Parts: sequence; C-alpha cells; structure tokens
Amino acid sequence: MLRVRLLGPIAAYCPDGSIPLGGSKPRAILAALVLEQGRVVPVSRLVDVVWPDDPPASARALVQTYVSSLRKAFARHGFPHVIDRHPPGYRIRLDKAMVDADVFTELVNEGQELARAGDCDQAADLFHKAISLCHGPALSGLDSAPLAAAARRLDELLLIAHSERFEVELSLGRCDHLAELSSLVARHAANERLRGQLMLTLYRLGRQADALACYREGRTALVDELGVEPGRQLQMLHNAILAGDSGLLEKSAHHGARRSTSVIPAQIPPATADFTGRGRERGGLVAALRGGSPGTHVVAGPGGSGKSTLGVWVAQQVADSFPDGQLYADLGGMSDTPATPGEVLAGFLRSLGIDDAYLPESTRERTELFRSLLAGRRTLLLFDDAAGERQLRPLLPGGPGCAVLVTSRGRLAGLAGATLTELDVFTDEEARELLGRIVGDERMADAAAAARLLTACENLPLAIRVAGARLATRRNLPLAVLAERLTDDRKRLDELSAGDLAVRSSIGLSYRRLTEPGKAALRRIGFFGIPEFNAWVVGWLLAVDHAAAEALLELLVDAQLVSFTGVDSTGVLCYRLHALVRIYARERADAEESPDALREAVGRVLTGWRALIDRIAVDAPPAEVVWRRPPPVEFEIPDSLTRRVLADPTGWLHRQELVLTVGVERAGAIGLHQVVGDFVSALTAQELKGANRFEFQSRVVAAALPAAARAGEPYDEALMLFELARLRMSEDRHGEARQHFGEALSTFRTLHDVRGQAAALAGLGIACRDSGHLTEALHFLDQAAALLQALDDAGGIGYVHRVRGSVRLEQGAYPAALVDLELSLRAYERAGSRRGVAYTVRSIGIYHRVCGKYAESLRACERAAEIFDEAGDQLMRSYAVRSHATARLRMGSPDRVCVDLERALSVAKESEDRWGQAMALHVLGQFHRVAGWSDGAEICLDEAMSLWEVMRSSLWRARTEHVLSLVYRDRGDVAAADTAYARACRVFREHNSREHVELQASAAVAGAATVL
Repeated sequence: MLRVRLLGPIAAYCPDGSIPLGGSKPRAILAALVLEQGRVVPVSRLVDVVWPDDPPASARALVQTYVSSLRKAFARHGFPHVIDRHPPGYRIRLDKAMVDADVFTELVNEGQELARAGDCDQAADLFHKAISLCHGPALSGLDSAPLAAAARRLDELLLIAHSERFEVELSLGRCDHLAELSSLVARHAANERLRGQLMLTLYRLGRQADALACYREGRTALVDELGVEPGRQLQMLHNAILAGDSGLLEKSAHHGARRSTSVIPAQIPPATADFTGRGRERGGLVAALRGGSPGTHVVAGPGGSGKSTLGVWVAQQVADSFPDGQLYADLGGMSDTPATPGEVLAGFLRSLGIDDAYLPESTRERTELFRSLLAGRRTLLLFDDAAGERQLRPLLPGGPGCAVLVTSRGRLAGLAGATLTELDVFTDEEARELLGRIVGDERMADAAAAARLLTACENLPLAIRVAGARLATRRNLPLAVLAERLTDDRKRLDELSAGDLAVRSSIGLSYRRLTEPGKAALRRIGFFGIPEFNAWVVGWLLAVDHAAAEALLELLVDAQLVSFTGVDSTGVLCYRLHALVRIYARERADAEESPDALREAVGRVLTGWRALIDRIAVDAPPAEVVWRRPPPVEFEIPDSLTRRVLADPTGWLHRQELVLTVGVERAGAIGLHQVVGDFVSALTAQELKGANRFEFQSRVVAAALPAAARAGEPYDEALMLFELARLRMSEDRHGEARQHFGEALSTFRTLHDVRGQAAALAGLGIACRDSGHLTEALHFLDQAAALLQALDDAGGIGYVHRVRGSVRLEQGAYPAALVDLELSLRAYERAGSRRGVAYTVRSIGIYHRVCGKYAESLRACERAAEIFDEAGDQLMRSYAVRSHATARLRMGSPDRVCVDLERALSVAKESEDRWGQAMALHVLGQFHRVAGWSDGAEICLDEAMSLWEVMRSSLWRARTEHVLSLVYRDRGDVAAADTAYARACRVFREHNSREHVELQASAAVAGAATVL
C-alpha cells in the first residue's frame, strides 16, 4: 500500500521502500495535493505554493513538469493513477489510511472518544500510537508560506495529542512522562495546560518546591511575553499545591487547566412551544440532515418569516443523528456588530475541550484546528442570522460527517454546495393555526375579525406572533378591535409591538445594513406605494439609469426587502414590497426626505409613463377629437423599453392597470394635479383601448378629478371632466356623458380654449347620437366641425364627419351620409390614422348595406376588419365582423353568420361592452327569425332590449322591438305584433329616424325598414 508522510519531512513509501520524489519543488506540490486530497487543486494555487513571491514566466509549464515527474515516480512503483489531470488543475486520490496526518487525526479522535467514555488505558495507547507517527515538525524541509499554515495546524494537533496523553496518564496515576513533558514546556513556555500538567506531575513525585517554581517561571514568561497573568485555573492549581492539597495526589484529580472531556456540546436552544406550519420545509430539511451526507443547508427569508424558529426546531429534531455534539452560534448578522468568525471559533473550540492557552491567535489557524477536531465526527452546527458568506466560510467544517444549518436574510448564493430553502409568509391556513395556538379557539370564533387581522399582518409569522402576544396579554381586548386598529397604515407598525418583539425593528435591521442608494430606493418605492414595479420605475424615482436601478433592486432582493414576482408580457422583471415593508419604507421617506424631493420623484414616474404611452401611440394618430397639453419637458424613453412595450402594448397595459391606478391615486394625493391630468389624458386615448376596463378607467379619473379641483386649476378640471365624460360614454351611460361634456364645454369656453371646445362639442354629438337625439347630435357636430376646420385638425375633422355621417344614416339621409363619410375617409388618410380609416370604412360598409349594395358592403367590412386586426383591436374587429354578417344575412347568404355573430357576442362580453352585446343579440335575433327558430329569436331580442333599456337607448330598443313584432307576426300573434310595432313607430317618429321616413313611404304593415 502506498503511504505518504506529512508529519515530518514529506516522503512517500511503498512495500519496496521509499519513493524518490525529487527536490523541494515537486515535494511542495505533492504536499499541496495531499492536503487537499480528493479535491482539485488549480494550477494557479500550485504556482503560489512553489513560488509564493515572484513566479517565473514559465511557472505553469514547470508545474506540469514537476507533476509529470511525480506521476512517473509513482507509476514506477505500481501506482500509475494516483495523480490525475482535472481542469483547472490536478487531483490526488488517496485513502485516509495512506496519509499519516489522517491516520494521526483519526487516532486522536478515537482517543478522545475513549477518554470521554472513561477508558483511559485504551485512550493512552491510541495517543501513543498517534504521537509515534510524527518524525519531526510537519512538512519540514519545505520553505513555502502557503504551506506554513497547514504545517502549524498539524504541529498544533501534535501538541494537543501530547496534552491529551498526559491528561489520561495523570488520570491513571502515571508520572513517567516527566522528562518528555518538561521538554515540551521548555519549548512552549506560554502553554498553560502543559505547564499545569507538569506542575501536577512534579507535585505527585514529591517535588512541591519544583512545582511552585514551575508556576513562577510560567508566570514570568506570560507577563514578559504577553503582558498577562496566568489563567484562573492555573492560579487555582498553584494555590492548591502551595497549600499542600492532598486531593491532588488522587488518580482522578485533574489540574483544571482543561475542561472535562466527557461533556459533549448540546447547545441548540429550546424549540418554540407553539411552533406551527412549514410542513414541507420541515420535512425536507429533516430528511436531508438525517441522510448519509447531510451537507450545508441555508434557510433564507425576510425578517420575521420564522427562519430562526424553523432552524431551531429542525436542529432539535435531528440532534440524535449527531452523537458527537450540536454546536450553536448567533452570528448577529443584522446587528450593528456581527460576530466575527474568530470569536465564534474560540467559543466552539472551548466547547470542544480546548483551553484558552491552546487557542491559536489567527482566525485561519482556529479554522484549521476546528476542522481537525471535527474530522471524522458527526456534529451538527446551527448558525443563526448569518451576515453573509464571508462571515460563514471560516466556520464550516471540512469533513463529510458534519451537518451545517444556517439561517440568514440573504440567500448566500456564494456558499458553494449549499442547499437553499426559501421562506415566504405563511399560507392562510398556517397563519390561522399559529394565531389560534396563541389566542385560543374561543377568540378565533370571530372568523371575520381573525381574517382581517391576518390580512393586516400579511401572514408574516413575526407580525402574527406579536399580534397574538398582545391579545394573549390583554384578555379584555377583543380580536376585532385589534384587527380594526391594524387596518390603519399610520398606526399598524405601532400596534405590531409586544415586549422585545417588534415588526418595525425587524425591518429596520435590514434597512440599516443597506447602502445609502439602497435606502433611498426602498424609501421612494414605499412612498410611491404601487403594488408592483420594475427597474424603469425605480430608475425614474431615483433619477438614475436603468443599470443602476437594476443593481439596486438586486441589492433589495438580496436583503429580502423586495420580492421578485415574475416577468411581464414584455419580458421585464417585476417586483413588489410586502405591505409591512412598504409602510416602514414610507415612514422612513417621510422622516428622511423632503416633500418636494418625493413629489419630484413621483412626478418623474408619471411623466415617464406618459412619455411611454405617447411613444406607443406615435404610429397611431387619433381617430377622435382629443385635447391634450404638450409635455412640459422632453422625457427620453430608451428604445429598448419602447420596443418591449410595442411588442405587446395591450398586454403591457393590462398587466399595469393596478400599478397605474395606484400611481395616479398617489400622485393626486400629494398634489401633482397637472402631471396626473396629462397622464390620464394620454392613458385614456382611444388608441390604447383594447377593452372597456371600466373599474381601471374609473379609478384613474376619480383620482385625477378631485386633485384638479383641490388645486383650483380650471384647465385641469375641465380636462378631467372631459375624460370622465368619455369614460361614461364607454360605459354607455349617455346621460351622464352629456352632462360632463357640457360642464367641460362651459369651462373651455370661459378659458377661450378652441380645441377643448371642439373636443367637448364632438363628445356631445356622439352622446346625443347614441341616445337617439339625432337632431341635437347634428347641432353639436356642426359646431365642432367648424372649430376643427379652423384648427386644421385632420384627425378631428375625420372623426366629426364620420360621426355626422352615422347620424345621417340613422336619419335615412343616405346621400348626405355618404358625403360626410367620404370627407371623413380623406381626412383620416391625410392624418395617417389607420384606425380612423377602419372606423370610417366600416361605416361606409353600413351605408352600402342599407342601400342594398351588399357586395360593396362586404368588401368594406372585410377591409375594416383587417385593419382592426392589424392594430390588435379585437373589439372593433368584432364590430366589423358583425356588420359583415349582417350584410350576408340581408343578401340571403346565412352561411357561418351565426358563428360570426356568436363570436362577436363573446368578444363584447369579454370586453364588458354592453353596446356590442346588444347589437350582436339584435342581429342574432334576426338570424334566428330568418332560420325559422322563433323561440331563439325572441330570447336574443328580449336580452337585447334589456341591455338597451339599461343604456337608455330608446331608439335602438325600438329597432329591436320592431324586429320582435315581426317574430310575433310570424307566429300569428297579431295583437302582440301590432302592439310592439306601434310602440316602435312612436319612438321612430319622436327621433325622426330613418325608419320613420321609410315607413311613411311604405304601405306594408310589416314595414320595409332595413334594420341594422
């Protein structure tokens, strides 16, 4: 068997004798490989070992030469595969029995185990065997600084082995080691343990005076060399010898310079009695730690998520799997003064039986000694609240039998080979269970109050525990009262404090460790209060570039203050703040920043959003009359962001609805009325409407209108009234729309704002048209057209002529309608508005249909559908498809009409578009009538009439009732048909609609009206 010696001059042996290794350089390389046996040693490390200061240019090539010589030497003696090449370096493969240092360590560990068990005879034999392996100072003959630390560690172990041997021999009453012990004390004068053993040996040999002189020599050495007095234990031994204590003569009498070797450290704190939840995480950690190769496991999570509680509980569960002890250290990672590795190692080494006199001075040497002591043992180490990888690395054992469990707010991604378990807040079930365990089932009977309390705590374990503690110590405090208090953001963190538990201080620990830019980022995100954000928003808040914002977000994520939520439809990473962190961050913003700086930050975000929306719409000139103030400053939006959003503008807007809403509300609350007004005006532009998201639109307008009113700015208030009117139009609330358009018009006239007047007049025109007041609609549209002509607003002119053309169609004035529609088409083409062209082409399709030109109608509707499809507007595409289906129905080609109409109805429902739903149902009723299914026709028509009534569109209700009268007549129910027909005719006459004109010229009772 091959054997390698490190304890003395490095050498290698085989059954045939020694193996020639060459000079000091290949021997140094062999030593470096053996010390890292089983692991790859990079060539760069080997270069440092051989040439620590000034390596030659050919160093790497020389290393390869030396390794090659070693491989050949081993191969000649029957060991060709001991050293293998493994990029980026080399690795040696040796069993532990082949290396004297490993055999030595194993013997010392076994001896210590036997000593702890009381078998001192066997322990002494093992210590003798271990010491006999040494042939001088470790790695002697090698002048290599990188190897010097390893050599010192091995020599330190030898000294410990000697001391352990003397300890057990004294326990057995033996004193024949006097000469050897005296020699060691002479070489290590400051080693109090060895000196104490020498004093006890001399005393037992009847040499009390020599024992006292030995103490005086040691004291002089300590005072002269280190400036310290002997330790308490050595002083106590000195006093006992001075007093002639006969107890020291007994075999079992120890000098007291070393802690009892029979104590196995069991330092894990007690587990929390009401521990609950984390079933999956508990099971996974317990199974892993009880496995054959437990390794290192990191439990990471935000402050208050229960990392320490889980870590302690798991450690207690698996303690019996680690018979050699369980070590615990609170690393204080979140404190102002985290524990240093050297301090922690000193504590561990003392727990493992090492006296202060034997503690190495440097952290590196303590690490090496610590790892040597744990080699071959099964020991569990629990590190709570680690600050980071740098603090932790020196504390990790080297052997495979030890397990390490770490809790930290950071994920410690740089800890090689560690397994990560991440904690978030509790599930709802876990949160209820924890609160119930603390306050009892009786108080949990108020389930609604308990749910409100847990929502306010955001299911954060610490917050729940604090709230529960307050309830537990105040039996008269109703759970519902505390739940109500917690709903107030201004007081929530004050309420979540009990004894030494406080959510605010827990979050504050993480905040204080941030860099100043990191603190500013958290403050402003919290102040803004939006539920989700990305790097662009953070960059605008701080006025920094995108790369800097991304770096700050990574910092906040690593600190567990910000959570990653996913990737939006444009590929941008999104993040959020937990509510309790947001409240804390806003507190800090209010305390540390000026109101002006915070308003400027929020203003930059809304300005950035507006600029982005303007960029989205730059290729889509408006298809309606708009009134917007130009941006006060040019706001640069990076092309990369614009490209991302333009790839899916509808998806982006949908994802951002809640974010934009909360952002507008926050900006309005802090007085940014003009910024809010401009943003809302851009946001509600027709080009960005993919669906009628009324709650979203209502909230942004509702936030903007009072902000403008409070500021007393008539322009802004008029603008928001105009936007509110447009919203009511989208909701088919035409009466309210007319009111708000009128209010806006009055203010615009007072301000002599021509464009604002034109926009409000156009809005009044379409509101009147959709509510059936056709004559009034033309009155307003004519005024709007005149103003827009003066402004030379091509898009606005196209819009007004299109709406006016549709009113002419309603009135049956078909030639005049065509003139308006053709003027609209030319104006839109001049404006470059593809959407406007699509709107008008569809209206021209309707014109052709009512005139009986079905082929032309089909072509126009197909073209409109294509343009809407290209624009991604599925709602308006469904309008064009419905018009196409209606034309096919009129020309007697009902194939696929039902399918198209059902699809149009589905799109309208998805878009919450009641007008579109009613129109689809209206035409479906006609289709079913033509197909002979009168019951189906009646169902569709009744549903359409209900929608028209809700929208207060009496004209379209009459049109649907007219079709229903035909269904009744088809069934032979003449009375019902006549009644319905009479009601419809009265409405046609009131509105002077085209049906009234056509019915006057027709003698047919059923009417010759062509119904849309």
